[in-house]
Amino acid sequence: MEIKRIDQADRAYVDEFILQQWYTMEMVVHGERIDLGSADGRIACEEGEIVGLITYRVSGDEMEILSLDSLKENRGIGSRLLGEAVEEARRAGCARVMLITTNDNLRALRFYQKRGFDMVRIYRNAVDESRKIKPEIPLIGDHGIPIKHEIEMEMKIG
Repeated sequence: MEIKRIDQADRAYVDEFILQQWYTMEMVVHGERIDLGSADGRIACEEGEIVGLITYRVSGDEMEILSLDSLKENRGIGSRLLGEAVEEARRAGCARVMLITTNDNLRALRFYQKRGFDMVRIYRNAVDESRKIKPEIPLIGDHGIPIKHEIEMEMKIG
């Protein structure tokens, strides 16, 4: 498996992958529209095919993970991509890496906690606000859990 930084030569291919995984290039977090097509990140490839992607943005001394996808579970793809992002954050002088997930995303909550992230904030009913901007956000998520809250997770690295 090869992991490399997203570059302009890969952009169309990466955007197609994002659309396949997320059905949109737009994410809404805390009432902010985020274009995943302009995000930095890393891709994991096997035999010329993308098998994983992490996107992020750096602002000041903070890196925010925007998305993480792995097409082949339990092979370490997500862990390696996350590790690459954390190392990039260290090189950029960040004090922390953070992300927002929703209350229904038990897999993400488990994955990130096992890799050193802590839950630091819950934004009650924040997804209701996001639906005002992006009404196609579903009401019910994984395991039949109503999608209502945003959960902020962080790893301090500085």
